[in-house]
Amino acid sequence: MKQIRIGTLVGGGDAVRVLPQIIPHGFESFALTFWQTTSGTDLSELAKRVKEILAEKDIIISSLGIFGNPLSGTGDNADTLSSWQRLIDHAEAFGTNLVTGFTGRVPGSIDESIPRFAEVFGELARRAEGRGVKLAFENCDMGGTWKTGDWNIAHNPTSWEMMFNAVPAHNIGLQWEPCHQMVSLIDPIPQLRKWVGKIFNVHGKDATIAWDIVREYGIHGPKEFVWHRTPGFGDTNWTDIITILRQAGYEGSIDIEGWHDPVYKGELEMTGQVHGLNYLKRCRGGDFIPNPK
Repeated sequence: MKQIRIGTLVGGGDAVRVLPQIIPHGFESFALTFWQTTSGTDLSELAKRVKEILAEKDIIISSLGIFGNPLSGTGDNADTLSSWQRLIDHAEAFGTNLVTGFTGRVPGSIDESIPRFAEVFGELARRAEGRGVKLAFENCDMGGTWKTGDWNIAHNPTSWEMMFNAVPAHNIGLQWEPCHQMVSLIDPIPQLRKWVGKIFNVHGKDATIAWDIVREYGIHGPKEFVWHRTPGFGDTNWTDIITILRQAGYEGSIDIEGWHDPVYKGELEMTGQVHGLNYLKRCRGGDFIPNPK
C-alpha cells in the first residue's frame, strides 16, 4: 500500500539551509517552491544537494513549484514561463514527476485568458509528457474575480472545465486546497468528490469562516469574515478529505502551506506547522500497520 505522505512547502532558494532543521519534526515530503523566477538558481546543483540531504531517509520531493504569471511574460514575470520549462526539465533530478504553480492570467475576464492559456500550457503539457511529468495548478484566486485579476484563472470550478477542455491533456490537473474555495464560501467536500480524479497534489491549508460576521455584515464590509489556517485549527474535517482521497486511489501527498495562520505565526510558525503535521497524520489513521499474515 502507498501511504499518503504529509509534508510541507519550502522555498527552493532556502531548501539547503532549512531542510536539515525541519526534517527531525517528521515531515515525509517537501514541495520546493519558487516565486516568479528560477533565474540564478543552479537547479542541477540544488537537486544534487537536496538529494544528499535526503539520502537514506524515507522522504521525497513531492513537487517543484513556480508561482508567477506565465501568460504575461513582462516585468517581474518575464522569466516565469522559462521557469516552468526549466522545472519540467529538472524534475527527474529532484526525484519528482510534478511541477505546479499558477496558470497566469491576461488582463480582462477569465474567458479572455483561455486562448493564451491553451497556447502556453498546450505546449508545456507536451513538453512535460515527453519527460513523464505532470502539471498542476493551485486553486488560488490571488485577489482576482471572474472579471478581473492579475495572476491565476484556476480558482473556480467553471474555469477548470474551460481549462481542461482547452487543453485536454491527461497530465494537467489541480493542486487543490480547501482554503481557497472556502474564502469564496464554496463547500470543499462535494467539490473534492467531483474533482478528485484531476487532483495531483493537495496543499495542507484550511480556513475559518466567521459565519456570524457574514450574516451580520456580509462579505464586503469592513470586518474580516475568513482567515487562512494551518490544518488542525480551521473548519475542515481532514479525515473526510483523506477518506475521499483514499477512496479515489490518490497516491500524492498533502503538503502544508504555512505562513498564513493569523495566530500560529512568527515565533509560533513551526509550532503550528508541526501540530498540523501530527493532526494530518492522525486524520489518515496514523502510520501504516501491516495486517497479520
